[in-house]
Amino acid sequence: MDDIQKRILKEVAELDALPVGAFNIRANGESAARNTTANIDIVTKEDKPGIDIIIKDGTKNESCHIPVIISKTGLKECVYNDFFIGDNCDVTIVAGCGISNCGSHDSAHDGIHSFHVGKNSKVKYIERHYGEGTGTGKRFMNPTTEVELGEGSTMDMDTSQIAGINDTYRITKADISKDAMLIIHDKILTNEDQTAKAELICNLDGENSRADIVSRGVAKGDSVQDVIIDISGNNKCYGHAECDSIIMDRGVIVATPKLKASCVDASLVHEAAIGKIAGEQITKLMTLGLTEQEAEAKIIEGFLR
Repeated sequence: MDDIQKRILKEVAELDALPVGAFNIRANGESAARNTTANIDIVTKEDKPGIDIIIKDGTKNESCHIPVIISKTGLKECVYNDFFIGDNCDVTIVAGCGISNCGSHDSAHDGIHSFHVGKNSKVKYIERHYGEGTGTGKRFMNPTTEVELGEGSTMDMDTSQIAGINDTYRITKADISKDAMLIIHDKILTNEDQTAKAELICNLDGENSRADIVSRGVAKGDSVQDVIIDISGNNKCYGHAECDSIIMDRGVIVATPKLKASCVDASLVHEAAIGKIAGEQITKLMTLGLTEQEAEAKIIEGFLR
């Protein structure tokens, strides 16, 4: 990989070198590096672009990294990745995509990730999106994540759009079984004329299923964000939806928490708040020696952490 690709890899996966464990690094439409372990296998799909990640029953304290890097202007791709996670697992999966576009043609990555999680497993999923480039070509990302969460399992998702994406449509759909729990912390930062739409959809189908979905966004410049959290309680369950956003400059934010209960024992709660950075927060940090711009950046960093 060249220096640009290495820098993007650092942004989306916090990697300075090849990781320990299983990994598949995709660069400019091709597999650039791959490693499997005794418990985690990665297989190239034969019918369409993408990979199957197969994690054996009982796999614990292992990780799998599958970052995507695009550094060619005009490259557009759609990739399908399927995760088959067995019973009684405890694993971490790190994904994400970075686009560096210094040319005049648009670059785009659409990633469709499907998770099939067995019983009594724990999955930590981290996904970061990042864009950069000095050219006139735009950077587009449209990730779709579909989750089938087995009985007694937990999936903790930390998803974020760091910066530099001109347009994105992010869809997350999850079906939650008995005694299973889904946790989502989704963060979006937009600037200039960027647009971002996110739909977080969860079906609490199993008895005692739970969901805690939190969306945080910061809209700067003339950017627009539209976030929908949609939770359906179809059994005895608990669901919590929270949209918390900071608006700056001439930004626009639409936050829509949506709840539907079809069972008398479903307990669903939603919260939504949009506001600006308080002046006293900036003043306090400036008294510690920060400039106004540095104080603003520090507040945003903490909010999106």
